[in-house]
Amino acid sequence: MITLGIIEDQQAIREALCSYLGEQPDIDCVLSVGSVSEFAEQLDGLVAKPTLVLSDIGLPVLSGIEGLALWQQRLPDAAVVMLSIHTDAERVFEALRAGAVGYLDKMTPLPMLAELLRQVAAGGSPMSPSVARHVIRHLWPARQPTDTTLTPREKEIVRGIEDGLSYKLIADRLSVSIDTVRTHIRQIYRKLHVNSKAEIISRSWARSREAG
Repeated sequence: MITLGIIEDQQAIREALCSYLGEQPDIDCVLSVGSVSEFAEQLDGLVAKPTLVLSDIGLPVLSGIEGLALWQQRLPDAAVVMLSIHTDAERVFEALRAGAVGYLDKMTPLPMLAELLRQVAAGGSPMSPSVARHVIRHLWPARQPTDTTLTPREKEIVRGIEDGLSYKLIADRLSVSIDTVRTHIRQIYRKLHVNSKAEIISRSWARSREAG
């Protein structure tokens, strides 16, 4: 069970996030507030502390990035994911350096957001495709190895990742189990010498640039 804390200063967005995510059978929204200070004030009164914090960046008084240092002290075992309209590479790097484990575009559809939070709980560090593209453009021009060693099925899975699909949606597209997708993903990571979906997207963008 994921115990979730949300920090979002726009009430309508905050309520929509807590309502949808809290209805998931494996997510319990235990705290939903509009600022870092409110979150800190109410934290001690919780029976179940958040194991995952979803935080906006543009918050009143203290930003979501400034709040990361506080959560590392108060919730050392919790994973913190930033959810923001700002997807520029500099902002992403600042958040990751401060301790965020993921960075998601605020326009991410709620079903995909729930899946990405599950990936965080399983040890992943997701970035929305739009965020990854900005990071990739910032890091270019590192050359990437070729993918000629991939099987046709592995290439289909790579295309699913490039399309921004979750593992479950890739499994549905290819009519295979999610465990099969995960097995292929491990092989793809090994063959391409990468460690994340963002790096796979980076390779795709690099190939497109070379082709152009």
